[in-house]
Amino acid sequence: MSQLAHFDKSIDNLCCRQDFQKKYLPHQLHQPLLPKLSGVAISELKVQKGIHDNENLVGLAKEKGVRFVFCDKVVLDKMSETKRHQGYIAIADDFKYSTISQMKELAKSKGEKLFLFILDGVEDPHNVGSILRVAECSGAHGVIIPKHRACMVTETVVKVSSGASNYVKVAMVTNINDTIRELKEDFVKVLCAEADGDTMYNVDMKDDVALVIGSEGKGVKTLTRKLCDQAISIPMKGNINSLNASVATGIVAFEVLRQRNFK
Repeated sequence: MSQLAHFDKSIDNLCCRQDFQKKYLPHQLHQPLLPKLSGVAISELKVQKGIHDNENLVGLAKEKGVRFVFCDKVVLDKMSETKRHQGYIAIADDFKYSTISQMKELAKSKGEKLFLFILDGVEDPHNVGSILRVAECSGAHGVIIPKHRACMVTETVVKVSSGASNYVKVAMVTNINDTIRELKEDFVKVLCAEADGDTMYNVDMKDDVALVIGSEGKGVKTLTRKLCDQAISIPMKGNINSLNASVATGIVAFEVLRQRNFK
């Protein structure tokens, strides 16, 4: 199912609503929009007639080979569910999933050790969106999600990711455990985040690593945990001994970043 989306006034958050067969990205012309737009697969740009401050956006469309059409405001009003298109609507392609091979190639092209997230049955789209945002900000090369009993990249995921879904590679696999076995054959260290694991500050994560994040409430499945090389934990001092999946992901992700880039 495709999506209807719009950037808010600050252009920082991608907000989405579901539509029928296409997804639209209504925009306010604002300088921070340009790098955002360049990371989205746009098939067509509709520009309201009479809007004069459009040279940058139309110029970018020409540069990217995106077809653009000038049309009346009433046309954009009919396309936009929010009625706040402010003169620009970009018709974007549906989300395109990547492959694990592409993630490996990305790491190789950057001269970096592989850094992946594997989501083991995370079903909350807000958590998935937040994890994509964490992955993008921490420099991860991709996020792997299962096809079944888990959240795919939906309109809510895109919204919560605040644009990160345009830049982070996401692969969908049939079987998480088979994927873990294949990664281990390529000498990727597979770690899972569990409350009774070894303290993460004592675990070396400088080499190729994949971090398994368990589902809300149930955590990492028993068989999946057995396949992992090691379980790691976040030290805590409070009365509650668990964290939201995306929060835990963020803490571990930036420990990986710290180990690899700071001494």
